[in-house]
Amino acid sequence: MSTVSMAPVDAPTDAFGTPLIEATGLVPGVHILIKDETRYASGSHKEPAARAVVARAVAEGRTEVVVATCGNYGRAMAMACRAAGMTCTVVLPTGWSDGGEFMRAAGARVHLVEGSYEDAVDESRRLAQAPGAVDGNVDGPYVDAVLAGHGVVVAALRAALDEPPAQLWIPVGNGTTVIAVHRRLRELGWPTVLQGVCSAGNNPVVTSWPGPYRMLPPDAVTTTDHNQPLVNWHALQGPEAMAAISDTGGAVHGVDDDQLQRARESLAGHGAYPTTAGAVALAGLLARAEAPGGLSAGTHVVLLSGR
Repeated sequence: MSTVSMAPVDAPTDAFGTPLIEATGLVPGVHILIKDETRYASGSHKEPAARAVVARAVAEGRTEVVVATCGNYGRAMAMACRAAGMTCTVVLPTGWSDGGEFMRAAGARVHLVEGSYEDAVDESRRLAQAPGAVDGNVDGPYVDAVLAGHGVVVAALRAALDEPPAQLWIPVGNGTTVIAVHRRLRELGWPTVLQGVCSAGNNPVVTSWPGPYRMLPPDAVTTTDHNQPLVNWHALQGPEAMAAISDTGGAVHGVDDDQLQRARESLAGHGAYPTTAGAVALAGLLARAEAPGGLSAGTHVVLLSGR
């Protein structure tokens, strides 16, 4: 099996923008590869999706893309719009991420709203009704472009690996990335198992699994400095994400803030520096490694999502 070898943080990235790191010794006796999607210019694994949305908007003659964000998608969209010379409007809950500083620096218009991510989504849809604007949210009219962008990570793995990984550990928020990755895996005929991970008790995909999807009460989630981008009481594409994970024989895992912090700290020796929330997929893998039965055989790929 050929992979991109471990490298320091300033190492060149691969043709798809991010490196694949051999995480030797992270879990003794287990072959783990870290797909460091934080190396995109925006620091977010959502950058290919944002680029795909902007390309569609340009092709349709739009002049503005409007999105809601917890941080990652807004940064990615701000960068993609700037590259295309397009106006970007981002709606962000007050007090989240860096308050929109990165997005403003990238040229985006940032609207802060009181409340949750779901409140930001509602406001973004209202703003997207302006002439020339389009709703660029993950469940908006360009959802097919969003999914195509998120599926790029599978193309990168196919280019780097001689055989499919046994398992892919992936963050779960709205469920979009899971759905996109599942589609690409099935197109390739890869039998890779998807393991979804999010903040325990703070995402309805986690709290619903393995039963039917149920939204959480809006006041039932707890936001901290560590789990902030992972928290939502309604996953916009949650039911589809759960079906995708189930189809591969995988599961959904919840992790707490302590597990998030430990996962992040364990990555420094491997040249990867995500945010605490950006290490959520690894936190899930490490928790599973410590549970009865441990990790299954084969290669485990872990997706880092943001820095």
